[in-house]
Amino acid sequence: MKYIILFALLIGCIFIGYLFSKKYSIRANFFKAIISLCQKFEIEINYSRERIKNIFLNLDENTKKNLRGIDKNYLAFIDKESSLDKNSLFASINFLKEEEQDILFNFFRMLGRSDVESQSKEIKNFLKRFEELSQTAITENKKYGSLSIKLGVLAGLVVIVLFI
Repeated sequence: MKYIILFALLIGCIFIGYLFSKKYSIRANFFKAIISLCQKFEIEINYSRERIKNIFLNLDENTKKNLRGIDKNYLAFIDKESSLDKNSLFASINFLKEEEQDILFNFFRMLGRSDVESQSKEIKNFLKRFEELSQTAITENKKYGSLSIKLGVLAGLVVIVLFI
């Protein structure tokens, strides 16, 4: 019985390490999806003059999944179902840092507020910022993602040694 409990503790520690690792992976994928969204905005606004709502509605499923609901929250604002504030925009997102939320909030707040030429310049500026954030997120994922799982295994082994 004692070994079953110790094994369960080991599995629990590994699972907690995996959850921390998943956070870094989700962040990296999120910023890749934001970059993809910006590139799509830049193309659609400049060439086809597509409306913002239609751009969001025509996103591919993988990008929608990686955006973690921020697209739905922004569409709710467009449809006047909610106001555009940080709490409603990031309702289902808890893995972003405060400064990342500020940059993203400013991006979504400026969408559709100016003429096409100014809008295109703003999107390019935000795209550069998002690429920097993406590189940081990818670096942190490589650095801390596997480390979290390893620390989970190590913590589980320490718990086993302490109880034996």
